[in-house]
Amino acid sequence: MAPAAERASNVRVFLVDEHPLFRTGLRLRLEEAHDMELVGEAATGEEALRQIRRGADPNPDVVLVDLSPSDISETEFIQAIDKASPGRPTRVLVVSAAESDEAVIRAMSAGAHGFMGKTAPWEELMPAIRLVAGGGVAFGSPLAARMETIFSAVRRIPGHSVFPQLTTREAEILDLLARGYGNRAIARALYVAEKTVRNHVTHILAKLQVHDREMAAAQARKAGMGV
Repeated sequence: MAPAAERASNVRVFLVDEHPLFRTGLRLRLEEAHDMELVGEAATGEEALRQIRRGADPNPDVVLVDLSPSDISETEFIQAIDKASPGRPTRVLVVSAAESDEAVIRAMSAGAHGFMGKTAPWEELMPAIRLVAGGGVAFGSPLAARMETIFSAVRRIPGHSVFPQLTTREAEILDLLARGYGNRAIARALYVAEKTVRNHVTHILAKLQVHDREMAAAQARKAGMGV
């Protein structure tokens, strides 16, 4: 075991992924790294939050997380992480098989500090963890090559200019409502739990001051969404 002084300077990492084999591979790599310390792992975001909230200080420096599918959204998870570690900020690096532009936009809009694909080689992932722990932002090579396109798309998310009271995720869901998607179809399209979609729809109806989803969809289509 490393001396206490050395352990204190290590990057403290927490793993969140539903696949045990993926966690095992990451665990072995982290244990091999001389400057990293695995402080916990969980299959779901909810379980991770429970562990982190009741864990001893200091909290993890970096949480490696894949929340799809999950009953908690990336925004809810990252906000909860921030509240759980006010004294020693915990940074979030998403490591996901879903590497679409939409997935990256959702994660970064939620407050993530980087996005890596699950196919990223260890030679990329390990430095990415160190970079995020040190206050930087990290992206896998395929994503880095198209970052300008990805982030220019953030400014084109339907509904933001017309309905500025909506969050990015709410604007995405309203656009899908305008296309006639049901909750289950929206959940599949956005890689979130159906329960999460229902919660967002409730917030959308309140913010648009309408009584049902049909009225919200009609208002959205009138504004040019859903095309």
